[in-house]
Amino acid sequence: MIRLGLTGSIGMGKSTTAQMFRDEGLTVIDSDAVVHELYRGEAVPLIERAFPGTTDDGQVDRKKLSAWLADHPEDFKLLEAIVHPLVRRKEVETISEARESGADIIVLDIPLLFESGTESRVDKTVVVTCDPDIQRARVLARPGMTEEKFQMILSRQMLDVEKRKRADFLIDTGRGFDHARAEVRKTVAALRAKG
Repeated sequence: MIRLGLTGSIGMGKSTTAQMFRDEGLTVIDSDAVVHELYRGEAVPLIERAFPGTTDDGQVDRKKLSAWLADHPEDFKLLEAIVHPLVRRKEVETISEARESGADIIVLDIPLLFESGTESRVDKTVVVTCDPDIQRARVLARPGMTEEKFQMILSRQMLDVEKRKRADFLIDTGRGFDHARAEVRKTVAALRAKG
């Protein structure tokens, strides 16, 4: 079974592309969705212990946690040390289930794939990209997004040009849904041809 790592910087269209892989019948492990689950479950007491006052009503308050991390950027590493092993465990379980069901490709949607050094967990990588002006417009249109927050997020991400150099496949989402969908299908066909 081929493990395909899907990544891309903020606003590049990764979530939409992940759905296109689902539409092709592939299982997608969405790391962000797993984290959301953990923030309502087993990660809550661990995060409250490490970042007191950032949970509320049995779940992580993402705004409070974001505020903490904005004031203490050095604590990103501590948060990752708590969350990443839990995400990894869920990933291993899902991969095992997909393998048992006979899947030939599984997609691991990992936002910071290269930045976190997790590309060793995948066989091939696909980077979702678009023109920087399109990226900026998409991100700044999000509720609650500010230029400052956008720049903070970008500062933690590898440059898009570097991600593209490392990718086995590229999907340009700036050319419309039909183009991106065709690129997804080409990627799946290429993987199956090599597999």
